[in-house]
Amino acid sequence: MGDTQPPRAARLPNGTRLLRRAVKGVGVAFEVQRLQLAAKAALAAGLAFFVAPYMPGAAAEYPYYAPLGALVSMYHNVAGSVRQGLQTLVGLAMGIGLAFLLVNVTDPSPVSVAVFMGIGVLLAGLPRLGSGRDWIPTAALLVLLVGGSNPDDFSFGYLIQMGVGVAVGIAVNLLVFPPLHFNAAAASLDELRLALGTQLTDMGAALKEKWPPEHEDWSRRSDELATAARSVRHLVQEADASRRANPRRRLHPRDVDLDYRNLRELERVTFHIQDMTEVLSDVIWQEDVPYTVPFRDSVPLAEAMTATGELLRSFHSEDTASQHRLFSSAEAAVAACMAATASPDLAEPDPDERTVTASESILLSLHRILRAVRPAP
Repeated sequence: MGDTQPPRAARLPNGTRLLRRAVKGVGVAFEVQRLQLAAKAALAAGLAFFVAPYMPGAAAEYPYYAPLGALVSMYHNVAGSVRQGLQTLVGLAMGIGLAFLLVNVTDPSPVSVAVFMGIGVLLAGLPRLGSGRDWIPTAALLVLLVGGSNPDDFSFGYLIQMGVGVAVGIAVNLLVFPPLHFNAAAASLDELRLALGTQLTDMGAALKEKWPPEHEDWSRRSDELATAARSVRHLVQEADASRRANPRRRLHPRDVDLDYRNLRELERVTFHIQDMTEVLSDVIWQEDVPYTVPFRDSVPLAEAMTATGELLRSFHSEDTASQHRLFSSAEAAVAACMAATASPDLAEPDPDERTVTASESILLSLHRILRAVRPAP
């Protein structure tokens, strides 16, 4: 064993990394879901501007605020669109009220505007305002600066047209292909299972190689696995939010509660695999750790880890019967490893009796992983 951590992956030139980030950013901007949102936002803004001149009284003089209302209410799910639109209108109403208070108390001046803008920012800190908090000082300032000598008409028109735009935006999001994010959540769960299974099989392969092993990519994946688990939780939550107030949910039913249960299980699996990764990395590359993996445990541990990894990978494509078969194989491999590590090797005693074996820690993690991912009967 060496006394250093595995070398970090070679860093790409700055220009190459910047180019890859730019390409990735462009790709995200032109994803199908983003294109759908852009098309619906464009449609909502156009419809809002079309109906804006028909609003009563002074509101018809401010039609350009209707498309703005449509844009601020546009969200990637229906429930979020309703929430964001209503929060915006509440923030606008509070900001308009703040502006009227300033007009009635004193004449606008640099000092009074500064004071009331500060009050607006403080009010924006109130809970449950969400996206509406940013509109409190904005609306107040617009009434003061744009309303001029006729703040009543401007405030009425501003609020009415924004309300019209919000209503149009919500209607478009509700009626024009309201999005359901079930596929993304399901795919992310499968991808996380596959990544976790690959991590276990790679660690199993490392146990069978001559130490230090030639392949050490697995030792640097702990943070990547944690990031992937957080991303999956976000996508499952997005799928849950997308079904609320969505009429398409009846045509595309999905057990999101099961997704949450699978997510919690995979988060536990991720924790145990991260722990195993850290333990095995320390055993291979660190000299000063007070634990080790005896040579006689390497093959049984490798077989147990590989079998468990194959089980996790099977959830990506195999049928239920294959999953049960692989689960039985993984369970048998873990049991065999427990029996092998529990029997002392008298022919090859441990050269350092003070060193604690890490095999039990890895086996305990494997046992908990199997308990978490046991296939349904």
